[in-house]
Amino acid sequence: MTEYEAAILDVDGTIVRGEELLPDVTDGLAALEAAGCSRLLFSNNPTRGSSYYRSKLEPHGIEIDPAAVLTSATVSAEYLASTHPNERVYLVGDDRLESILEEAMVDLTDDPDAADVVLGSFDSDFSYGTLWESLQALEDGASFYGTDPDVTIPVDDGLIPGSGAILAAMEAVAGREPDAILGKPSSVAATAAMDYLGSDPERTLVVGDRLDTDIELGNRAGMTTAVVLTGVTDQADIESAAVQPDHVLESLADVETLL
Repeated sequence: MTEYEAAILDVDGTIVRGEELLPDVTDGLAALEAAGCSRLLFSNNPTRGSSYYRSKLEPHGIEIDPAAVLTSATVSAEYLASTHPNERVYLVGDDRLESILEEAMVDLTDDPDAADVVLGSFDSDFSYGTLWESLQALEDGASFYGTDPDVTIPVDDGLIPGSGAILAAMEAVAGREPDAILGKPSSVAATAAMDYLGSDPERTLVVGDRLDTDIELGNRAGMTTAVVLTGVTDQADIESAAVQPDHVLESLADVETLL
């Protein structure tokens, strides 16, 4: 038996990198299952819904119930639908995020002057024109949210700019920070995770590769945290960081040492 009832696992940089499964992570997943830990996958990817990760991991022999997957996109959609009903949202984001918001019955608008809410996120087509329109909406007093703070995203051959980079540009021109970030490490994200798991935070383990999202989420919520060195964080980063994990693992494959 283990002292942990549940585990929140990051995906990109922890289970996969790009399209490749990280070495021996199935051993870590099997160890959690054998220990009786409920498992929730939580990705800060704002361009994907829950069912995507079932199809992504299934070819690697990993079976995932979409109900046991959260993303910053699904959390943002649920939050906006519940807290801003009948308000119009101007989106700076990907087409797939747009679809997820529409499925959640979030009312979207292309007119910045009509926006009650601005949501900033990853957008590979981000342009000067988009930045200008977001400024118009924010100058008119619209509520301002971001899906996630990830400045970069790990891919097969390195890193690409993420939502945090786009949010930084929006913040700079508007002269204001987002009212809230809705994905990790926010309290919105922690509440969504704990509502699904129904576990005691003190008996919940968070494993991920980012100190400022995965580890900060767990630290704020009173969970035990473990950073893995298979993503964006290395040992030098940990030594100089303000956010500190409870444990450092070479990879998710080593999680059995904590159980």
